[in-house]
Amino acid sequence: MAIEEPGPTTEFPLRLGKVARRQLAVHGYTTFRQLTEVTAKQLLQIHGVGPKAIRILDEELTDRGLSFAT
Repeated sequence: MAIEEPGPTTEFPLRLGKVARRQLAVHGYTTFRQLTEVTAKQLLQIHGVGPKAIRILDEELTDRGLSFAT
C-alpha cells in the first residue's frame, strides 16, 4: 500500500481542493496575503484553479478583510 506524501503547507481551507491548494503552492501562493498581489484572472491561468476555487478564495479573502488585486 502506497503512503501518500503530505502536500505543501498553506493557509487555504481543505474545501478548496487538493489540486488547487497544491498548484497554488507550486506557484508560490501559500497565504491569503499573497493572493492580494494577484488578480483572480491570473490565478485562473494556473492548471487546477478554476471558478469554484476562485469563489472559495474570494469568500475567504473577504472574511479576512482582503481582496484580490484589481
